[in-house]
Parts: sequence; structure tokens; C-alpha cells
Amino acid sequence: MMKKAKNYCPAASIVVCILLVISGCAERREATDKSRIETGKIKKQSPAVELALKFKPHDSTTYKVTVETRRQATWEGTSERKPAGFKGGQSGNIIEMTFDQHIQSIDDDGNAVAKITVKELKYQKKVTDNIVLDFDSTRKNEMKGPLSKLIGKSYTIEITPSGQVSKITDVNDIMAAVSEGAPAGKTAFQLLSVNAIKARHTISALPAEQEKINVGQSWDASKSFYFDQMGTKSYSKTYTLEEIKNVNNCPIAEIRMNAIPSAENARESYKEQSTLPFPFDNTEKYTGQMKLNLEEGKVEQYNEKLLIEWIIIDPASTNDEMPDALKMSALQSYRIEKID
Repeated sequence: MMKKAKNYCPAASIVVCILLVISGCAERREATDKSRIETGKIKKQSPAVELALKFKPHDSTTYKVTVETRRQATWEGTSERKPAGFKGGQSGNIIEMTFDQHIQSIDDDGNAVAKITVKELKYQKKVTDNIVLDFDSTRKNEMKGPLSKLIGKSYTIEITPSGQVSKITDVNDIMAAVSEGAPAGKTAFQLLSVNAIKARHTISALPAEQEKINVGQSWDASKSFYFDQMGTKSYSKTYTLEEIKNVNNCPIAEIRMNAIPSAENARESYKEQSTLPFPFDNTEKYTGQMKLNLEEGKVEQYNEKLLIEWIIIDPASTNDEMPDALKMSALQSYRIEKID
């Protein structure tokens, strides 16, 4: 779903906005799955099902998770009108981690203690179109740097049937293996932070309430992102159980997510974005989908992607048909898939 809204950029120069956006804006998560479950149109008559993770002691599964953050700025207009000091380009990073998840124990509420062991790791960081860090553990010559120390090391998490990471333990050993000095060492420490681990292993698409759901029913969650001087963007996400397919004699639930800007935070967002004199338009698209094996209680594949674009019109532009403008974009993407 595409949304457009006219706003005003904050009271600083266009160049300041550029540098802050493309240098890497922080993400502020509000991963609170709301309890409301709505009944939508039933596409197909089928029994109600429980959408939850299931765990078995000593069970092991291999997953690959990919997280991408990207910012980009380009000048669209005459070179004479380009802001002084402008340097566009793309900045961001992409992380791809393959790990084993071994279930050590399960409590009476169904919460599991899982040992996570890193099998493979790829990490690339780019700053204004320049690659400043490029690591791939599958390359033979890569096994000497700080990031290579993560391969084969483990940490432990506690995960709930609704996909929330409720506890993180045993990270001391894996952190002790990494030297913090070099840029790659700092990156390794960032990958082991509480926020990074939770973001990597949380499955936000599952309903918080453990009750059975019919095809066509939906439930809500919310999430916020912080884009520096472009303000905070808050979204209301709606997940819908669209279909249950039989794949190799296993029932697979297909869930789709669509998000819209959160109405409850629209006024606050307007205040943040209306303090600068330059008018801008923005478009945004935030979607996701998940395939859940109902028999095993395991995620087969799950992804969410937010793409937002801002176009800032130069108020001094004299060309009405093709006005000078600054175009900025931001991407937040998450994907996890079962590979074994």
C-alpha cells in the first residue's frame, strides 16, 4: 500500500538532512503485538488453528537470517542549483547469518531455552557508495579477522511460543572471542548486543494471544522507526491468515502483513516534521509474509520490508515542470528461512 503525505522538512539545511539520512538512521522498535484479533472474510472453510511455535527437547533446526538497512540520497536537478557540499550516494549494511538452533529445555508454559550456534556469516557495510567492510566466512581467506571468531561460537536465548525473545544468556564466551579494537571487532560486538540478538530471533508475525484462528482472521501489532531529522515513522501492522496449504502432506499457514502509518502517532509525527521551511512529499510501502509449518510449529519463511522515499523540492526552483529536488530513501528489510 502506498501512502502520500505533504509535510515540511526541519529548520536546517537540505545538506544536513542528507547527511543524517544517508549516514545510517537508527531504528526504534515497538514490537508490542496488540491483543486484538478481528474476524475478516473467510476465504475457505477450514478448522481454526493455533499459530504458534512448537518446541521439542534436543531438536535442532538450521536457519538463515538476513537483515538489511539502506539509506540513499540523490540530487535531481541542475548542477547550478545543487546544494554546496552535497555528496549523495548509498550507505547501509547487510547481514546474513546462518545458525543452528538447538532446543535445550522447555518449561510448563511452552517457552524454550535454545542454544544458537553461528555456522556462517556475511557482512557488508557501505558508506556513500564506498564499501568499508566486506566479510564472508565462506571465503577461505576470511578466517583470520574478528568476525571470523564468531563462527562455531554460541549464545543462548529463551523464546516464547509467540515468537518473542524473553531472555538472552551465555553471551560472555562468544564475546570474549572477539577483539573490540578494529572496526570489524566493533561490528562483531554490535551483532552480539541485546537489541541485535532480539531483532534477529524475534518472530513478530505471530499473534500474542494463544488462541485458535480461522482463515480470514487478522491481528494487529505496531512498530516505529526513527529517521533523524525526517522524524519518527510509526506503523500499525495488520497480519491476516490468508490460507492453509497442504505441502508434502504438511499443513502450511500463509500469513500476509500490510501496514499503514499509525493514526495515534500521526499528530506527533507531524510536529516533528513540520518545523523546517522546505516542503516535501513522501511515499511508503511496508509489507510482509510468513509461511508456518503447523505440524512442526516451525517457521518455513518470514520476511518484512519497509521502503520509504522523500522528495524535497527546492523552494527557489524556477522550473515548474521539472523542479530541482533532493530525493532520499530508506530501506529496512528482515528475512528468515529454514534451510534444514
